[in-house]
Amino acid sequence: PAGSRPNGPTQARPAPAKGGHVRRPPPLSGTGRNRTFSATTAALGPAPTPPATRVFTIANVTMATQLSKDQEERIKCVKGDLFSCPKTDSLANCISEDCRMGAGIAVLFKKKFGGVQELLDQQKKTGEVAVLQREDRYIYYLITKKKVSHKPTYEDMRKSLEAMKAHCLNNGVTDISMPRIGCGLDRLDWNKVSAILGEVFEGTDIKITVYTL
Repeated sequence: PAGSRPNGPTQARPAPAKGGHVRRPPPLSGTGRNRTFSATTAALGPAPTPPATRVFTIANVTMATQLSKDQEERIKCVKGDLFSCPKTDSLANCISEDCRMGAGIAVLFKKKFGGVQELLDQQKKTGEVAVLQREDRYIYYLITKKKVSHKPTYEDMRKSLEAMKAHCLNNGVTDISMPRIGCGLDRLDWNKVSAILGEVFEGTDIKITVYTL
């Protein structure tokens, strides 16, 4: 009869909210297979925000950023003539296995201290150090390459510095003056060389003064 309800289960209508509007479920995010909303996530609320990730960037370093405070106190750069350093300071410079010192500051080392044959007689190889003793100090010749025409590697520089450090510790050397070793005609990067210096001499009482003109 007219006005009667059809047979079968009745479907409940959404309860009207205040103001007469029907409260509808939130829409699904995305479309098709990319829909991510579900009744469970709706009940739990929005997912917690993951903690921020700290990003560290390592750039080309300088002495000020690469060396620790302790290292900075022991390795300092000054402007001036290397050979005006205190007479009690030992000196260091880089040469090749053939001990040919015909260019750059190596020429001044040869004129001032001589001893080329004495150096050759030590038969030091790349990664080692040859030593002259002049009065009360040592003159260190870091052997960083085989021939004068070659270019050194950072690894051979490190090995030579380790050899010099061992000699210093065995002979009570506490002060060394040097130029920017390997960074003139050999064209190494001083940022990298200074970092190696800091690492090699870390934990020692040896102070290093680097002279630049």
